[in-house]
Amino acid sequence: MRLNKKAIAVALGSALLLSGCAGLDTAEPAKLTWMTRPDNQAEADVYASISDEITAQNIGLNLTYKAGNSEGSSYQDKLKTDIAAGTAPDVFWIPGTDIADFAKAGLILNMRDEAKKTDHKDSDFYEGPMASLTVDPATGQPNADTHLWGLPRDVSTFALYLNLDLIQKAGVEDPRELAKAGKWDWAAFEKTAAAITKAGGAGVKGFGAGGWWANWGYFVNSGGGSFFNADRTACALDSDASVAGLSYMKGLYDNGYGVKYGEDAEPPFKAGQVGMFINGRWATPGAREIKNFAWDVVNLPTGPTAGKNWQFWGAYVVNAKTKNPAAAFKLVQQLTSVDVQGKISELGANIPSRKSQAAIDKFLGFTPPENNQAFVDAISNDPVAEGPLWQGNWPAFDKAAGDAVSALFNGTRTIDDFKAKVCTEASGAFGG
Repeated sequence: MRLNKKAIAVALGSALLLSGCAGLDTAEPAKLTWMTRPDNQAEADVYASISDEITAQNIGLNLTYKAGNSEGSSYQDKLKTDIAAGTAPDVFWIPGTDIADFAKAGLILNMRDEAKKTDHKDSDFYEGPMASLTVDPATGQPNADTHLWGLPRDVSTFALYLNLDLIQKAGVEDPRELAKAGKWDWAAFEKTAAAITKAGGAGVKGFGAGGWWANWGYFVNSGGGSFFNADRTACALDSDASVAGLSYMKGLYDNGYGVKYGEDAEPPFKAGQVGMFINGRWATPGAREIKNFAWDVVNLPTGPTAGKNWQFWGAYVVNAKTKNPAAAFKLVQQLTSVDVQGKISELGANIPSRKSQAAIDKFLGFTPPENNQAFVDAISNDPVAEGPLWQGNWPAFDKAAGDAVSALFNGTRTIDDFKAKVCTEASGAFGG
């Protein structure tokens, strides 16, 4: 039988085409939604851009980004409602303090099995956040072999944002120079706050701080105290060291050196009416808008116990009801990659959660402020990692302790009454 060469060529071509198609990944990209809580539209725009870029990489993810509300616990409350209703995103960011609350309620996925299928390494991230993200709820203790509740998006620490013009007008030594000389302590801070208040004129205050747990908590930690006992199963705000730290901070308010506790100190700082403003790295984008005075940052003043700044963090977690756990973890990995963390850090709002020197070096170049080293020093100098209560209820503790501290600083409660009653009032957070 004579073979037709043209027919053979066509047949061979068709066979090769079919075999080639068999080797292609023709699966549709996984459609996922994800959400953060941006502080402003510029930050939301960066997240949306990152979402589009990941989708365009053709790695099997088709993403839709949603911006959550920017302030308050209603963000977390709405997430819980949406998860119950089946309308929550596949992946979302939550603060570190809320990890246990979401995990114990079965709202987020334990991702350890998915992580074991990838090149993920817990050791690439700071130990403080990872200790909380690998807890077994049954024991309240870390078990990295079996549990992984998320990956940290970023970290941050407190610093003092400085109005250098008011400091110069007050005639006191620059806190940055005092810090370099190892002399920036509670006594120097109080002296500086008093001088700024006296020299600044009508309405000027030496310092301002937010009315939430971390601000007064720094003085508790730096005084040698703690929110909790060693295993985080009971309140320790009535210890002598904790009370000493709160007494020091109360004295600053009693002497009129601070913006009234509970009032937002950021607007008056940006308006040039506050000399020193305690806040995290997330306040940097707002500070970059300042045009009417020179500003920078410095480490928080050292108390009786060195270090003890906060290591703030939040994590990307996976909705327990997601239909595609593997793709969701893949997205979490992408969102915590070196490249994406660098883009977020460039906004000025936070520090990469990956602890490599390359990540730190990149962060140090994002100016202003000029003294970015203050934030890095705080991370490396024995900070207290923000963390959830695995054997308690963080929101309940925060409410009870916060109410007690507000009453103390605003003059409706004495320090003796606080010491005698605060841990009884907070005992409900631990089942008491």
